Amino acid sequence: MSGLASKSRETCGAPMLPCGRCWWRCAALWRPRGPGPVLRASAPAPWCGLGVGEARGLRSSNPFTRGQEEQWRRRNRSALAYIAAAAVGMVGLSYAAVPLYRLYCQATGLGGTTGVGGSAERIEHMEPVRDRVIRVTFNADVHSSIQWHFRPQQSEIYVVPGETALAFYKAKNPTDKPVIGISTYNVIPFEAGQYFNKIQCFCFEEQRLNPQEEVDMPVFFYIDPEFAEDPKMAKVDLITLSYTFFEAKEGQKLPLPGYQ
Repeated sequence: MSGLASKSRETCGAPMLPCGRCWWRCAALWRPRGPGPVLRASAPAPWCGLGVGEARGLRSSNPFTRGQEEQWRRRNRSALAYIAAAAVGMVGLSYAAVPLYRLYCQATGLGGTTGVGGSAERIEHMEPVRDRVIRVTFNADVHSSIQWHFRPQQSEIYVVPGETALAFYKAKNPTDKPVIGISTYNVIPFEAGQYFNKIQCFCFEEQRLNPQEEVDMPVFFYIDPEFAEDPKMAKVDLITLSYTFFEAKEGQKLPLPGYQ
């Protein structure tokens, strides 16, 4: 009897240890009779020959536990999808930030950015405000990255709100190689930028000048008649339009108007 008990223990591992699937079968081999356990006459259960370490390594067959594991996996996959979408969205916004900012500045005049001229019909039907004369001065600068000569052809002109005006800048490439330039601009005071509308302008457009070439660059603009109705513009009678040229290089970013 002692030999049979020892043999069944070797077959079943630990008889009373729940191995995950058949501990109740192992326990059935033992029936308390008298002072100690006595082996039943039935044959040992060979399917339960698992050690303690093997029993712990088995995946639980509890359907509730499996359901939780699947739910956690789904949640992890959803979280990863949201993180990936957010990363893609942030990259997209970073590329669109500068164009969107420029559109916003043109609509609001933020940072002294001039607006884009309205339709031809609006321009034709504007009523000039004759009793409000504004002096417009012009400024020209070049960045250290470009060796151009750049200047306005007139120092100032006088305009009234609702009336179109034309001014010119002159640029020359004194070097012995072609140079491509690009310009940015702003208006001072900044608050007047929303009323300063350009119809034709050379800003934010690449300008290629051959060696020793010189060109005239026109600026066709008007000041919106609503300028005369804005209480904040009541004491503004001087507006400065300023342009700065940079050399157009791959990967170079222009500074935003009004924030040099």
